[in-house]
Amino acid sequence: MSRMLAEIREQPEALARTLAGAAPAVARLRRALEKRRPRLVVLVARGTSDNAALFGRYLIEITTGIPVSLAAPSITTLYGAKLDYRDTLVVALSQSGESTDTNLVLQRARERGALTLGITNERASTLAGLAEHVLLVRAGAEKSVAATKTYTGQLLLLYLLASVLGGSLRPGDLERLPGAVEAALRLEAEIGALSERYRFMRQTVVVGRGLNYANAFEFSLKLMETCYVVAERFSPADLLHGPIALVEQGFPVFAFAPPGATWGSISEVLGKLRRVGAEIVAITDSGNPHVAGCATKVIRLPRKLKEALTPIPYIVPAQLFSAYLAVQKGLDPDRPRTLNKVTANL
Repeated sequence: MSRMLAEIREQPEALARTLAGAAPAVARLRRALEKRRPRLVVLVARGTSDNAALFGRYLIEITTGIPVSLAAPSITTLYGAKLDYRDTLVVALSQSGESTDTNLVLQRARERGALTLGITNERASTLAGLAEHVLLVRAGAEKSVAATKTYTGQLLLLYLLASVLGGSLRPGDLERLPGAVEAALRLEAEIGALSERYRFMRQTVVVGRGLNYANAFEFSLKLMETCYVVAERFSPADLLHGPIALVEQGFPVFAFAPPGATWGSISEVLGKLRRVGAEIVAITDSGNPHVAGCATKVIRLPRKLKEALTPIPYIVPAQLFSAYLAVQKGLDPDRPRTLNKVTANL
């Protein structure tokens, strides 16, 4: 069994630990934000953490009304721009806490007036030392190069950050997320069997929108780094504005299809993809019975979920699929070629 697969299975416990251990740091952050309420939030990250940040942008803007920007690190690291960060909360996300460009952006932002927060899995990391406030993912050591349990841990902490910023999120809902992930893991045998069909897949498209748009990026990243599949990710609107032309008979498409605000546009694009003969695998839950008419195969989580809570449990089938597909292709998902666990760049 790969380390990646073992770490995917650890997520219910990792999420429960992260949630239980966050209370003191969340309380300190709440007091700081009551004194320095930000007018802008800037999120800075790379790789999988950048996909988590993309989720954070949607979540914070939707639930709090505070504008959120995703930082472009090269503006600081290469061009040396001196940005005015007054009245801004700058949040750096890094699994290891040792991403050099992420840390430099956080350091410069603090020097120029920002309130700073680090979200990391490593208590003793450089990032944890640079940030004024730290929220820890308590996932334990993540040894596979492909991040899984730290991604969902980061999403969970972004829910807590949104709540501290005034978002309408109920603690009881977050407490149910480990159980929802455990339910998703019960689909492992079904997903493992499905992966065999895609053993020779070389390219694909992943579709997601709104709160699951980040999951489209994360699923694509996992397929690229562990299975060497060229995976493009699109919102339905972006796919319809040109790239849908590359889809033909039998072309594989994966889609996150929750019930709620995004279903109308997701169903529209899935209908068009189905009419051109695409082979569509949709990830959804028992709250959306309409997906079956739009997809070739449905991975259906057994629990009915609020759309706002779907991103964490929905990524689990995607992680499992990637881990199993890598093995189907004769690859080691723990050691992708040319990749290391920590990437240092400026």
